[in-house]
Amino acid sequence: MSDTPPMLHPAHSEPDAEGRTRKVGDLFRDVPLTRAHLQCCLVLFFVFAIEAWEMMIIVYTAPLIAAEFALDALAVGHLISAMFIGMLLGALGWGRLAERFGRKRAIVWSLGAYGLISMASAFAPDYSTLYALRLLSGIAAVGMMVVTFAHFQELLPVSQRGALTVYLAAGWPIGMLLALGATVWLLPYGWRAIIVLSSLGGLWAIAVARWVPESPYWLASVGRQAEARRTICTLSDGAVHVSDECTLTVDRSVSGRQRELFSCAWLKISALQITVNFTFSWGYWGLQTWLPTLLQQRGLSLPQSYGFIALSALCMIPGYMAASYLTGRFGRKKVVVGFISASVLAGYGFANAHTLEMLYLSNFALAFFSLGAWGVWGAWIGELYPTPLRTVGYGWAIFAQRIANVLAPSLIGALIAYGSSFNLTTTIINVFLLVTVIVVVFIPETEGKALR
Repeated sequence: MSDTPPMLHPAHSEPDAEGRTRKVGDLFRDVPLTRAHLQCCLVLFFVFAIEAWEMMIIVYTAPLIAAEFALDALAVGHLISAMFIGMLLGALGWGRLAERFGRKRAIVWSLGAYGLISMASAFAPDYSTLYALRLLSGIAAVGMMVVTFAHFQELLPVSQRGALTVYLAAGWPIGMLLALGATVWLLPYGWRAIIVLSSLGGLWAIAVARWVPESPYWLASVGRQAEARRTICTLSDGAVHVSDECTLTVDRSVSGRQRELFSCAWLKISALQITVNFTFSWGYWGLQTWLPTLLQQRGLSLPQSYGFIALSALCMIPGYMAASYLTGRFGRKKVVVGFISASVLAGYGFANAHTLEMLYLSNFALAFFSLGAWGVWGAWIGELYPTPLRTVGYGWAIFAQRIANVLAPSLIGALIAYGSSFNLTTTIINVFLLVTVIVVVFIPETEGKALR
């Protein structure tokens, strides 16, 4: 018996008796991979890299900010959490904005607003002002994370959707490396110069507006039939042509309201994916936010810690590549379960490493497997829902992640401030990855299924 609810089973859409309707998702079974897809991938890849840059830049500049404002570990933890509190507040709203005004507009608005607010934070005169501006920056920036994956998936052929969405997620380590490089490069000029450079990422909204089309799923859902047909023709490079007499359809069994995620039909899926997003994000982010401090506990200097993090980010890239290849062969569930299980073992090794060599090896394995799993998980979330609920579902996913992101830095900071050992701190973090493995087993497989 399949573990997939009836609503998730693909139905190959054939034209009706008079050839007047087609499901958008089934048309994408025939859409080949084209240069237009690769262009969209490149532009949206950097959107995700900018998001990662913005999320990590405050972590890497935290020692400099702490020195200027005389902050202790708890205050630094709260400052790191500020952006995530903002993301938590904004996550649910961006999903609704994307459903009402379109995926493309939401990403453009998010990028532009984040750039302006982040720029203002570089001139904050005190800790309170900086905290408030980082919170507002989070409200603006979270739109990129909520909408980008869903938008990209709605532009891709069914056969390539999983692999290419994982590659999009590889923007995360690139963003980390850019943030780290900017921090090291501009270190002599202080944290304000680093934040100014980071804020210029908001200008990428111009690239999105110019080179990324609106989702044909969304266009069809709001009755913009001619635009939806043109977009499909463009994406397929003319290989798929829909006649003017044909009406494109998407699943309209739901209207896109927040409460519909928790209706009888979608409650189980929503509860499972929200739980996974919370536990997985806690396990990953709880370690990343305090990695420089934890490494210094092991005797590494701050510059050595930055080098360690850079090497870890490089190890993420082959992790994404491996996950991208494997998800097309074995499906989402097997890859995510396997990769997170390997992350648990690597995390255990990291917590109990007695030599610097073991510390490096286990952390690199942790980076490879945990980020590979994140890439597949990012593709999996949007595939669980029909078009009217896709970005709304992503909004709740990011909401759960941000709750973990808010709690983890502060609580891990408290553990460190009160003298918790390196081993105990990392073991507590690792428990959340183990819970993630258990929960993800119950989520239905979506590989090869058309979007609804």
